[in-house]
Amino acid sequence: MYESANDVPPIDDYDITHGYTYMYFAGEPVFPFGHGLSYTTFGFGALNVSSAKTSADGKLTLSVDVTNSGKRAGDEVVQFYGHEQKCSVKQPNKKLIAFGRIHLEPGETKTVTQEVPVDRMAIYDESQHKFVVEPGVFDVMVGSSSKEIASKGRFEVTQ
Repeated sequence: MYESANDVPPIDDYDITHGYTYMYFAGEPVFPFGHGLSYTTFGFGALNVSSAKTSADGKLTLSVDVTNSGKRAGDEVVQFYGHEQKCSVKQPNKKLIAFGRIHLEPGETKTVTQEVPVDRMAIYDESQHKFVVEPGVFDVMVGSSSKEIASKGRFEVTQ
């Protein structure tokens, strides 16, 4: 949700990379992607990435401990985002690559694990007319919304 109409690109500009979605918006949204309210609070541990290097057709396992640090039971949607550090084309600041919902009692901790195919980091290559994963270093992030990033990790895609 944009804070002001001044943040919205012109209506005749159809290029989403100019800020039409949470993935490309450079401003501060009122309600970031994944925003939600809860009657409790959650804490996130360090993000664990199963491998520092992988191939473009590989899979990674991402895991994080989540603790209900509040006084009431509650649900949390744990969101994993990705971003290539150097890419040949403009890409999202953060791209949702996986998520998982958990229920926690007060003081309870659970590990949220997601197996993520590396091809979720693919970009569309116009010259090949298909999605490809470029070799390079990728950041992965986890949190409760696109703004509330609690922990980061990285991996490298080799050829």
